[in-house]
Amino acid sequence: MSARLRRLPADREGAALVEFGLIMPVMLMMVFGALEFGINVYMRSVLEGTMLQAGRNSSLQTGASNQTSIDQMVTTQIKNVMPSATVTFDRDNYPSYSRVNKPEDFTDSNSNGQYDAGECFQDINSNNRWDADLARDGLGGANDIVEFTATVSYPSFIPAGRALGLSPTTSITAKTILKNQPFATQPGWGARQVCP
Repeated sequence: MSARLRRLPADREGAALVEFGLIMPVMLMMVFGALEFGINVYMRSVLEGTMLQAGRNSSLQTGASNQTSIDQMVTTQIKNVMPSATVTFDRDNYPSYSRVNKPEDFTDSNSNGQYDAGECFQDINSNNRWDADLARDGLGGANDIVEFTATVSYPSFIPAGRALGLSPTTSITAKTILKNQPFATQPGWGARQVCP
């Protein structure tokens, strides 16, 4: 037995199998990581290209009645690349480009730089409450500015990614901001002073 133990450090049989066992998980993670990265880049490219066309179609007067077919066109393009993907859409409209993702104006009575309950505000979106984002939901009307967002979610390719702290799904978002064409009359954006 002691002779075998003395020969063990010099024995090279099976070393390649041990080395392969140590390197294989790292190599697999690199391959799956490269695959995941490549799919993400390609998916973003497809989504952004499709959203440009969808945004153009949405800005036309027929966009209001064709929202379902416009959304379906984007979904079809995404599912051609990733059949298991889910696509969600959001449309918000604003009176001007300068008001995109901006809060409604308010009178800062206590000079703390933020809206507090009871302070007067300009109700621009006509919902009778102060909003940190003054958008109205939907496509809006003629000459409104629309922020059209699509979010794609699909399962990750990295096996055991959850064990490594990775999310089991990947999400990619693309936005386009456009101005609707001048068509039929639009709903008004007149601000109304509200003092609760």
